Amino acid sequence: MFRRYLSVTKPGIIMGNLISGAGGFLLASRGDVDLWLMCATLVGLSLIIASGCAINNVIDRDIDVVMARTRKRVTVTGEMSAFTALSHAAVLGVIGFGLLITYTTLAAVFFALFGYFIYVVVYSLYMKRKSVYGTFVGSLSGAVPPVVGYCAVTGVFDMGAVILLVMFSLWQMPHSYAIAIFRFKDYQAANIPVLPVSHGIDKAKRHIVIYIAIYALVVMLLPLNGITGSAFMAVACTTSLWWLFMALRGYRRDVDIVGWARQVFAFSIVNITALSIAMALDYQSIAPQVINF
Repeated sequence: MFRRYLSVTKPGIIMGNLISGAGGFLLASRGDVDLWLMCATLVGLSLIIASGCAINNVIDRDIDVVMARTRKRVTVTGEMSAFTALSHAAVLGVIGFGLLITYTTLAAVFFALFGYFIYVVVYSLYMKRKSVYGTFVGSLSGAVPPVVGYCAVTGVFDMGAVILLVMFSLWQMPHSYAIAIFRFKDYQAANIPVLPVSHGIDKAKRHIVIYIAIYALVVMLLPLNGITGSAFMAVACTTSLWWLFMALRGYRRDVDIVGWARQVFAFSIVNITALSIAMALDYQSIAPQVINF
């Protein structure tokens, strides 16, 4: 029984977002960590993400059933009814948002709501099924966790938060396109208009290279703005440039496209995990530059 309630929340996604959320929180804390605030933020954020993922599983039942990697989800097999999954999501969401509202800041709550709305309503209900731009829209929700962690500490949407939002949004694009390439048949069977399916793998390869190159430049804005230090820059340069080099290997004539896409995907996780850890440890003590919005 517990397994069903856990699996419907996509624990792998929660864990990845937990790492980036912790990275944003520790970056903003700059060595002065409020452990209770950190626990409330990360638990609340995890529950909100779990809620969104459970709702997404209910929405995607019709397409999950035709995709090899998703056809065994509990909402597809009937192990969990749509009503039960939605009730589970509602409880998780109420507790998660309750924690953020009670213990964090208005800015953190705003971005959590923003990410939740984008993922559940805009992406899951419409853009994923109807537009090639669904990946871009979905990337905005995927970039929210580190911003929530950051704003839970600072209470403001400053330059550091802006860079995190742009940085993690850009990272999502090649990460998602790589998945769409090695899961091409699944997306094609479900008639999901991701870039490789709607415009071809060659165009997707070009976009992967372009997005990684831009991402590598944006990442440098953290140390260049004095938010992180030289250790972060070293990690960022090494991992981002290696990721770019790996992406360029997709243009070799003898390349195994599926194997190459899996490598690009796998290293994307290594890259963002390394940067999340690096920015959590190699921070600089500067006054926040508030962006009014």
